[in-house]
Amino acid sequence: MIGDTDGTTARPRGLREDPRLAVAAALVVLLAALSLVLLYARSEHARDRDSRKAHMAEETTQVLDLMSQRLLAYELSTRGGASLFASVERPTAQQWRSYVDGLQIGRRAGPNALGYGAYIPGDRLREFQLERRSDGNGLFELHPRGVREAYGPVVYVEPRRPEHDGIDGFDMLSEPARRVAMEAARDSGESRLTGKLVLQRRFDDTPQGAILYTPVYRGGVLPASVEARRAALRGWTYAPLRMQDFMPQSLATLPRTMSIRITDITHGEAAEMYVDPDFARAAAADHRDRHSVIQEFYGRTWRIEFIALEPSSGPSPARATMIVGLLAALLLAAVTWSLARTGVHARQLAARMSESYRRSESRFRSAMVYSPVGKALLDEDDRVVDANLALAAIVGMPLEQLIGADMGGFFVDGRDADEVDSEEAGAHARDGVYRASRILRRSDGSRRRVRMFTAPVPGEAGDEVVRLVQIDDVTEWYRAEERVRALNRTLEARVAARTQELERANLELEAFSYSVSHDLRAPLRTIDGFSRLLNERYSAVIDDTGRDYLSRIRAATSRMDALIDALLQMARLSRAKVHRRELDLAAIARQAIADLRLADPEREVDVDIADGLVAHGDPALIANLLQNLLGNAWKFTGGRDGARIEVGRRQRPDGVEAFFVRDNGAGFSQDYASKLFRPFQRLHAQHEFPGHGIGLASVKRIVERHGGEVWAEGREGEGACFWFTLPEQPDDDSETA
Repeated sequence: MIGDTDGTTARPRGLREDPRLAVAAALVVLLAALSLVLLYARSEHARDRDSRKAHMAEETTQVLDLMSQRLLAYELSTRGGASLFASVERPTAQQWRSYVDGLQIGRRAGPNALGYGAYIPGDRLREFQLERRSDGNGLFELHPRGVREAYGPVVYVEPRRPEHDGIDGFDMLSEPARRVAMEAARDSGESRLTGKLVLQRRFDDTPQGAILYTPVYRGGVLPASVEARRAALRGWTYAPLRMQDFMPQSLATLPRTMSIRITDITHGEAAEMYVDPDFARAAAADHRDRHSVIQEFYGRTWRIEFIALEPSSGPSPARATMIVGLLAALLLAAVTWSLARTGVHARQLAARMSESYRRSESRFRSAMVYSPVGKALLDEDDRVVDANLALAAIVGMPLEQLIGADMGGFFVDGRDADEVDSEEAGAHARDGVYRASRILRRSDGSRRRVRMFTAPVPGEAGDEVVRLVQIDDVTEWYRAEERVRALNRTLEARVAARTQELERANLELEAFSYSVSHDLRAPLRTIDGFSRLLNERYSAVIDDTGRDYLSRIRAATSRMDALIDALLQMARLSRAKVHRRELDLAAIARQAIADLRLADPEREVDVDIADGLVAHGDPALIANLLQNLLGNAWKFTGGRDGARIEVGRRQRPDGVEAFFVRDNGAGFSQDYASKLFRPFQRLHAQHEFPGHGIGLASVKRIVERHGGEVWAEGREGEGACFWFTLPEQPDDDSETA
């Protein structure tokens, strides 16, 4: 108890008896504080050292990531080139130049040059040179000269720069470092990096670097075995890495805080790939942080060494900590001495703690009272200990009546058979956090949909409050959701009604088409009949010109009648349902060819139909499609010696299988390919090749009804090729309207 003596606060009794106890307490506190400061300083020094190491490791990780990203850009560029050579049988220099120009070499994070080297067995060297000469590339010479089992000469390199002069024809397989990487890429099917070598570059004092090779296989598909890969190899696309360019370009976005040296240690042999100019000076200096990592890059093992450019010794945080700690220890000793003499500070501290507790309680009360969400504190019997006005508004009763009420009594749960049992829900809530959507009954008898959140309140046994409950009224939100569902049902009904209207319109259109065709045929028959009677009964009084006019009238009516039939066929194709089945296109094509041979037995046409042409489609429609395509091929090869028709399939680069019908007939200009599939569009005169211009339009509609594509390729006088796709359909009995 604190008393008053001479108007001052009394000291503790022990201190009045022996003042030296205060000095001893201050010394003990000082020694303890100094010990703690020393331990903290040592810990801070260790933490600072670990922090520098972690920071350097993070910077080295960023360097490795940037190197990997740039090497990945090299790989993607070479793989894109490999895809070009896989998709084109013999790419030209212009095609390669266009591909490299599209990569924007020098302006993006990728290689500074891109090349292609062909794989030539020793017995095909002269054949390859003759092919190059026939393509207009002149004499293709290899260097270094000599007879070898196989050759890997540079064929293309882009962009063309002065330093690349003389590289064409260089046999990369003649150099061991290049040959090891090229053969590894060939056998693995992956990109592989060479060891250290001298690049073929003119006017360059530092041409050291490496080359990334990517294999190119025939067909663009990776064979399954090593033997198959060797047999399918066409060559390699490659990207040179001049290390003096590669490293600065890769790390251009990072501030330079470290010096780097890269050593190739693959197979235990050490070869220095790259070293910064100041690496030796930094390595000789003292107090520099160092780090070293071993990294695998495309089949090569590199040891990358890092040395910090700035010394690690600087203003030590531990020294500052010692000074501050010493001052703090002295201050603490002084405070201890001061506390030993007076209890004023203790009383003031107690008062401040009481005030802080009061403020914390006030903030909690304010947060609860003014919250827009209903909140209540419950005891172990689920009775309301305290609540806010928002909860009183939700349940529809005054706040005074709400205090002490049973919270479970506000819900219909446990009283209505269609709700969840409230005792089970309460037991679950006492075990932990509980969230639920429940039905609350207000004091006026109305029901509201609410979201309830219940959480236990930590405390000691016997505390009055055990749970916190939050209740939010979401009735309007549920009603809005029901209105959205009702609107969706209305929209579905409207769609069904519109579908019925469309079906009726299609039926009326079909009836209209037949009616129009019959109404058109009636006058045509009249014209044809009277023309025939004129020719038969009055041919004696009509001169040759008149008879020619009559024959032309009858020919025109015949063509008009055929066009009406074609229009009706087009209408039927557009409206008929598609019944998909698994079909043998080869058998359908052979039947169509047999019909053509029967109709024109004097024609000699070489027909090649591949086996195994399986697709899914409507039997009648697909038969119509092949009849039109084969009929066109049969017609347009008329009058040509050695007429040939081929039916087969081929896989596109995107993996989709496309069927084709190819002939060596009259062909067409590719400029008019877009007009071929329009109704009544013809590229040849009627007297050359008769027809109505409906067949290919029917083909297009049939393919589109099956969800496929159709296109044509051709040259005048060299034949035509018509391609189409039929997407897979696994369900045998599926129908498409």
